[in-house]
Amino acid sequence: MKLLVIGGTRFLGRHLVRAALESGHQVTLFNRGQSAAGVPAGVEQRVGDRRANLSALATGRWDAVVDTCGYLPGEVAAMASCLRGRVGCYAFVSSISVFADFSQPNAEHAALGRIDDPETTVVDGRTYGPLKALCEEALQARLGDGALVVRPGLIVGPHDPTGRFTWWLARLARAASGERLLAPGAPDDPVQFIDARDLAAFILRLVEGGQSGLFNATSPRGLWTMGEVLRTCAAAAGTQPRWDWAPSAWLLEQGVGPWMELPLWLPAEGEHAAFMRVETTRAEQAGLRLRALADTAADTLAWWQALPPEARAFPQTGLAPEREAALLARLAAGVRP
Repeated sequence: MKLLVIGGTRFLGRHLVRAALESGHQVTLFNRGQSAAGVPAGVEQRVGDRRANLSALATGRWDAVVDTCGYLPGEVAAMASCLRGRVGCYAFVSSISVFADFSQPNAEHAALGRIDDPETTVVDGRTYGPLKALCEEALQARLGDGALVVRPGLIVGPHDPTGRFTWWLARLARAASGERLLAPGAPDDPVQFIDARDLAAFILRLVEGGQSGLFNATSPRGLWTMGEVLRTCAAAAGTQPRWDWAPSAWLLEQGVGPWMELPLWLPAEGEHAAFMRVETTRAEQAGLRLRALADTAADTLAWWQALPPEARAFPQTGLAPEREAALLARLAAGVRP
């Protein structure tokens, strides 16, 4: 196949391009040409800014396009209009954050989130999901049955720029066996995420099969728990800590921020009660397959350890050591605010 990848040199796009080349496909990239990762041999690159200039895509035909980096409906609409009639399938990487209500598990056709300012260009915690939903609608309005929308959960694995899974591995890599570590919530709290390599393989499988429609793409509901994830990460790091489990309500009372300050953790009640219980049956039936959790942990840790020292920091993710120590002390003492 002839594939056009929007992005293609960072995290998911990087894995997608590699998988496509290994499958014998011809790949063209459209991006700003700013990534240090570079372009693999044999791949055509067309340089441009999707928010300002699509002239580099004025010519050419492709069997499919995979859009890994669309965040604003206007930019997705412009890309779809530019390529309409010249691509067989438009695969858009959206997010499970599109859903309006996470008090119950969401299947593909659950209600989508909305915002009062749909023209905003600010992408943050409030707007990210609803803007992705508007991107989906913009694509479907222009391409109809040619639109393929894949909604991943948290994406993890080698080359992850967010550190939301990697932080746990790094924390465990510096922990001594028997050291007390803070664990959020309860051991049986559900956790969902997907290795970027598995997501790339699934997207490629859908494109190769001529699929369209909506697919939630993350680990199956109930497959993993927080306790299992932390044990697996500890095994990859070669350590056996003693976990001090802090109830979600207590962590919130201490002002600990879910998701980023303590990665992977969202309180399993309230407005995010089912964020880690998204329905994935449709994707599983379409061929979504996941590698072993132990392999994701080991590969991610090895990638992180191979980075230069200055690139191993987590400036926006995870608890600072002194903050964790203070929380452990307060937890042990039964301290309340």
